[in-house]
Amino acid sequence: MSETSEDRKKILREEIARVCHICYSRGFVAGAGGNVSARLPESDLILITATGVSLRDAGPEDIVAIGLDGSLREGQKKPSKEVPFHTEIYRRRPDIHAVLHLHPPFATTFAVLRRPLPMVTITAEVILKEVPLVPRAPSGTRELGELVGRYVEEHPSAKAFLLADHGIVAMGPDLTGALNIADLVEDTAKVAWLTQIFKSQG
Repeated sequence: MSETSEDRKKILREEIARVCHICYSRGFVAGAGGNVSARLPESDLILITATGVSLRDAGPEDIVAIGLDGSLREGQKKPSKEVPFHTEIYRRRPDIHAVLHLHPPFATTFAVLRRPLPMVTITAEVILKEVPLVPRAPSGTRELGELVGRYVEEHPSAKAFLLADHGIVAMGPDLTGALNIADLVEDTAKVAWLTQIFKSQG
């Protein structure tokens, strides 16, 4: 029996929930912060975590379906307030099928200091290439969505962005790819921060 659209959505919801739990266990978010989305292959349907749900507790029932216009298509819960920048990314980057918005502490420190993340390791240079800093805009606003969309177009090789005073956005062709990018961004930020401390000590 061939896999149906409903089967694919069920599998993708389960995978999103799994990634949510990994992000929380890695300390990439606290409380009910952060949101995760994925595009259903060969579709304009996006599955995204509901607002107010901790990634720690997210289950398939906490993941709703929206269209590229941000409208709710399936689910009883309200989608994450960060829908504007998730949809902007998917509209502008057809190669992206997963987006993670997280608040990992070392990377967020660079975002709060408003410094682009330095590529301090060979791995960062080769894989990340750059992690640009998106200027500050209020969370959940169309303004932030448009800023992220503009930066995605201006930096087509970027796989992640810092959001000033806020956190990070990591992107990938699938959820595992996006999670690997988020992990590398935080590890790079940690090494960069430790490098600065040791340099300052002479």
